[in-house]
Amino acid sequence: MKFVTYKYKGAEHAGVLTADESAVIPAAELGLKAESMLELIDKLGGKLPAVSDNTKAIALADVKIEAPIPEPRQDVICLGLNYRDHVEEATRADAVFDVQRGDAVYFSKRLQRAVAPGDKIDGHFDICDSLDYEVELGVIIGRDAKNVKAADAGKYIFGYTIINDVSARNLQTRHKQWYFGKSLDDFTPMGPCILSADTVGAMPELNIRCYVNGEKRQDSNTRMMIFDIPYIIEELSAGMTLKAGTVIATGTPSGVALGMDPSVQKYLVSGDVVRCEIDEIGVLENTIA
Repeated sequence: MKFVTYKYKGAEHAGVLTADESAVIPAAELGLKAESMLELIDKLGGKLPAVSDNTKAIALADVKIEAPIPEPRQDVICLGLNYRDHVEEATRADAVFDVQRGDAVYFSKRLQRAVAPGDKIDGHFDICDSLDYEVELGVIIGRDAKNVKAADAGKYIFGYTIINDVSARNLQTRHKQWYFGKSLDDFTPMGPCILSADTVGAMPELNIRCYVNGEKRQDSNTRMMIFDIPYIIEELSAGMTLKAGTVIATGTPSGVALGMDPSVQKYLVSGDVVRCEIDEIGVLENTIA
């Protein structure tokens, strides 16, 4: 099942796509009084809604798909250096990163409003001279999680989405702490939907790719994560409550501009089209303004 946030007749709503993905079923048609995705997650409480064949739907052509959770309640929780090949390229890069560690690297990403599929990304070129892309699998928590063991983590996952962890590398490295360089307005494109966790399980093995202007830059599989999703949920929930609707970005594979040889390095510029793909979930494509 795929959940979406969409705009219809000037108002924002939450719903699910039909099986053929040609239309969207409003939450109200499922018997749920929830206008936002966060409200829908709260109402469902970790369960999936029942959809009948005669449920009323709105043609996808008549709506605008927004980021599935446009304004999360809290900052996005992110993992850095969570793919082995990305650790290797970060080590080679002309940047200061602590890659000699045996523990997960966590940081947060401020999010004013997630950029919708098809919308433009402000490159902030007045302060950013090295704009980079990072395709990531996003995990959405479905109900409050505290002291959750890895074996039970799947019970707390609502679903998965695509996140482009846009990064200003000069700010990220200058401040020796990643928050500012990854938290500028428009630096969190997200979408196009949330794929329910029952479809692929708690440890999904999904092909993950990123293209810039049609050129493939990143190509891997989520099974290549160093710290898998159940591990992440167990470790984080041991010290903090992961509220329903929490968004976790699980890291990016190799192929980012940061890791390229300086002689052929290709950071993003105005007009570039970034296309992020994860199998089963879909495509998140945006243009740099």
